[in-house]
Amino acid sequence: MNYPLSAKYQTPELLSKIMGPNPVKLEEELLTGNQIPKNATVCDLGSGQGLTSVFLAKEYGFCVYAADLWSEPEENRKFFRKMGLTEEQIIPVKADATALPFEIDFFDAVVSTDSYNYFGRDPDYLDEKLLPFVKKDGWLYIAVPGMKKDLHENLPPELLLSWTPEQLAYLRDAHYWKGIVGASRNAEVIAVEEMQSNEEVWNDWLMQENEYAIGDRKSMQAGGGKYLNFIKIVLRKK
Repeated sequence: MNYPLSAKYQTPELLSKIMGPNPVKLEEELLTGNQIPKNATVCDLGSGQGLTSVFLAKEYGFCVYAADLWSEPEENRKFFRKMGLTEEQIIPVKADATALPFEIDFFDAVVSTDSYNYFGRDPDYLDEKLLPFVKKDGWLYIAVPGMKKDLHENLPPELLLSWTPEQLAYLRDAHYWKGIVGASRNAEVIAVEEMQSNEEVWNDWLMQENEYAIGDRKSMQAGGGKYLNFIKIVLRKK
């Protein structure tokens, strides 16, 4: 697919901030036709070094809370200022996704790109740890890395060139995710489907010269990408 909004974020400096397959392109596909209201207050859950948060604030006009456990808010704040965003537009927060420090019914929407698979596999997470912070009729847009079909009983050797079985446990197929989110008492499932983004977002990542991208090249160059995909999940709070 084409990524007209993401094209602005393809500079070497900005791509150096990605921590996996290009999250900006994933987010652009994820939010195509989104129904999040204009000027919404949005949680970018698992925001990393803040590139997706900048994208949400600048391209969609949301007030964004960039929530991440492993990045430092002050470093992200400097980056946000450099990108021309104010504290009213984007707020960095150090936060554990399982113990969010926000008020109940605070967000109009949650967007999570390439992180929900780490904490959202707990069947109770959605109802108990996330939805309380979303307003009634609020939206959740989630993109997770996955498998085209579950292969955990017989993992392909190509994937094991870069990742251990424990690391691959985070990758599940669309059927698995339908079961997880479909069990929610408080969310209406709008969509769980395979995304178009895969090869291109991986290529952007594999071009980076950091140890994690270099390590991932082994599997992908051996053809491991044919087993992988990204999965789009859209939910609405009841």
